[in-house]
Amino acid sequence: MLLYSETFGVKANASQPTLVFLHGLLGNGRDWRYVISQLAATQQCITIDLPGHGLSAFVDAEITTNAFDGGFAAIHQALMATLKQRGVNDYVLIGYSMGARLAMYHACALATYSIAATDSPRLIKVLLEGGHFGLPVAERESRYQHDQRWAARFAQQPLVDVLQDWYQQPVFASLTVDQRQALVAKRSDNLGSGIAKMMLATSLAKQPQLLPQLQQLSIPIHYLCGEHDSKFCQLASACGLNITVIDNAGHNIHIEQPVAFTTALLSFIDS
Repeated sequence: MLLYSETFGVKANASQPTLVFLHGLLGNGRDWRYVISQLAATQQCITIDLPGHGLSAFVDAEITTNAFDGGFAAIHQALMATLKQRGVNDYVLIGYSMGARLAMYHACALATYSIAATDSPRLIKVLLEGGHFGLPVAERESRYQHDQRWAARFAQQPLVDVLQDWYQQPVFASLTVDQRQALVAKRSDNLGSGIAKMMLATSLAKQPQLLPQLQQLSIPIHYLCGEHDSKFCQLASACGLNITVIDNAGHNIHIEQPVAFTTALLSFIDS
C-alpha cells in the first residue's frame, strides 16, 4: 500500500539524506511548507499524507482497530513501501504529534525487524516534535474510551463544531483566539470518517510504550518541544533523549516558530 507523497528541493550533494516529514492528526503534508521553503535550496524533502488525511484520505493502509497495535504496523509497512517506491536511500524522519508517535514506532520496528536488503531505505536519524512515548497498560482502556468518544463525534457531527471543541483542549492552550479559528477553518476540509478511523487506529491505547526501546537505538534521536507545551516538556525532560525546548512556541512548533524549528532540524542533521 502506497501513501500520497510529494518531493521538494534538491540535495546540495548526493551523499545527503532525504528529509521525510510526517504530519499530525487532522493535518497533511502541506503543514510543513514553511519549514520546507527554508530547506528546499539545499535539501531534498518528502512529505507524506498519512492514511485518512490529505490526498491519502481514502487510503486505509489495512488499518484495523482490532489488532493489538492498531494500525501502527500497517502504517509502518505503508511508509516503507512509499519510500522504496520513491527511491529513497538514507533518510531522516521528522514527525509531529501523531506523526512523531508513528516515527517512533517505525524506528523501533526497523531495529526489531532489521532489513538486510541493500536496496531498502535506511533510517539514519529521527526528529520528534511533541510526541507521546506511550501509556502504562493500566491507563489504556480509559484512553481508548476517550478516543472513541472523539472518534464518534468526528464521524457523525459537523466537522466545524467538533473542531471548535477539539482546539479547546489543554494541549492547545497556547493558541490565540485567531490562531484557533484559523486552525478550525484550515482543518474543516478533512473527511470526518477518515479522521475517526485513523484516530482509533493510532490511539495511545494501541501504542506500545516505546521509550525503553528508543533509548537503546543506535541511531541519533532528538526531541523538540515548545516552551509553552507544559505536558510534552514534562515528558521530554524525563525521557533521557537529547531535547531542545523552543522559545515562544506551544505544541505545534513548526507552524508557530518555523525558523526556530528549521534551525534546530539543520543543527541536528549536521551534528
